[in-house]
Amino acid sequence: MGSYVAAIDQGTTSSRCALIDHHGAIVAMAQREHRQIYPKPGWVEHDPVEIRLNVLGVISEALDQLGASPADIAAVGVTNQRETTLLWSRETGEPLGNAVVWQDVRTADLCRDLGGDDGVDRFRDRTGLPLATYFAGPKIRWLLDHDDELRERAGAGDLAFGTMDTWVAWNLTGEHVTDVTNASRTLLMDLGTLSWDDDLLDAIGVPRSVLPRIVPSSGVIAPSLDPLSGVPFAGILGDQQAALFGQACFEPGSAKNTYGTGCFLLLNTGETPVRSENGLITTVAYQRTGEPAQYALEGSIAIAGAGVQWLRDNLRMIDSAEEITDLALEVEDNGGVYFVPAFSGLFAPWWRDDARGVITGLTRYANRGHLARAVLESTAFQSRDVLEAMEADSGVALSRLKVDGGMVVNDILMQFQADMLDVDVVRPKISETTVLGAAYAAGLAVGFWESLEEIASHWEEDRTFTPGMDPADRDLRYREWRKAVDRSMGWVE
Repeated sequence: MGSYVAAIDQGTTSSRCALIDHHGAIVAMAQREHRQIYPKPGWVEHDPVEIRLNVLGVISEALDQLGASPADIAAVGVTNQRETTLLWSRETGEPLGNAVVWQDVRTADLCRDLGGDDGVDRFRDRTGLPLATYFAGPKIRWLLDHDDELRERAGAGDLAFGTMDTWVAWNLTGEHVTDVTNASRTLLMDLGTLSWDDDLLDAIGVPRSVLPRIVPSSGVIAPSLDPLSGVPFAGILGDQQAALFGQACFEPGSAKNTYGTGCFLLLNTGETPVRSENGLITTVAYQRTGEPAQYALEGSIAIAGAGVQWLRDNLRMIDSAEEITDLALEVEDNGGVYFVPAFSGLFAPWWRDDARGVITGLTRYANRGHLARAVLESTAFQSRDVLEAMEADSGVALSRLKVDGGMVVNDILMQFQADMLDVDVVRPKISETTVLGAAYAAGLAVGFWESLEEIASHWEEDRTFTPGMDPADRDLRYREWRKAVDRSMGWVE
């Protein structure tokens, strides 16, 4: 057996490949960014050919860093940006247009029409999901409705749909598959049976012929093609489920929050899917071959790190994401400024596609530092919105929260998060938990690691942030945040 497991992380802004050793250490990493395409306000697309080339490129680069060959790799797993929707030809394997990204809101009118008198909860009992622009099923329907040729090719059986895990798997193995975590984000899979549901397909208007085969998250699927020729392709997890797995949140009641382009808080609920009454998502956490699926409650936030990117790329206030820390340290607090980053509407727990971003509380006292701090704090405030809903749904009062993702290196944000939640926030030594989760799922499938307990033994704490804010101050700031959220709603009619 090889000495490493390869993990491909096809994310919203970049594609990466990491090589992980038996101790759970990342020994090589290669990364390439891809373009963000904005054809219209609220529309977000990616070029799937660019992503395919980037994925193949980072695999080769990671191998080259160690002078490794496919013979040194025991298995490969993939984790991916979820819900992003792509159609391609089964005959040629070539995409038939750009991928429609999870942040895209072009399906807003369609979702309202599909909801009818039942609204956003029409399919929640069967899918665990609200009817929202976020999910893949309405994106497929929109693409077919707006291109007669695509609709005709779907009827002829030539059209393949996939989220980005499926696209990577197709290009690395030739197999048309997705795993239960990604399938659970389409509005087309029954959470109980873990299979495509004909009633849902008929209601949303998606032909079964375009759909991939659903497989467990951890299990050998097929041997890989170049540049990993012969390596077992053995793991698929949506990025947030991969982070939960990589954080070793295997016990019901354990939770993590990932701070990336968006922000995603997941609570493991075990073999029981907990139906939310407070605006959260019920999702599949993971499934190992031959075992029952594990479920999670999730609070999905559309804009977290993307808010920092907006300051950098759109407002030109900073030259790099790292500079936001120094800018925020120029002031003691937010100066009464609150930023609600509803660029793609508001996700959990609100699910309001009519919301748009607002900055409130501006006075002549406010400066760049206050806005920078408000952008960072918006992620912590949104996480509190989600945590309150999660505790109401689950009956579990968290005392500690594991965190990961690119933003957790920011000590200002992590301390403010602990203060705002009034719980300990625990940062691991390895914050790249999405690639770890994909590697662990694949490695378990081939015996590279023997058990979940062995994986859990690799997790190590870096730092714990303990809450220290005065309760009255905490409550005041949160009330002002909620007023700002109210102001963001109702902008789109």
